[in-house]
Amino acid sequence: MAQHTHTPGHVCPNCDGHASVAITLGGRDRTGHRRTITAHCPACHGTGTTLRRTVSASAWR
Repeated sequence: MAQHTHTPGHVCPNCDGHASVAITLGGRDRTGHRRTITAHCPACHGTGTTLRRTVSASAWR
């Protein structure tokens, strides 16, 4: 039986698909784990993809 293939989403041009990153704060907590924060791409809000924008014909004139 054939498998359905889904078209991939459009990769965000601002983060190149790496939408969320963990940034270390430079120290460790009492248990020895690194303290980190998570930062999300402001353009795609952490999804890594964007919607394709449609351009109207009047925009090309």
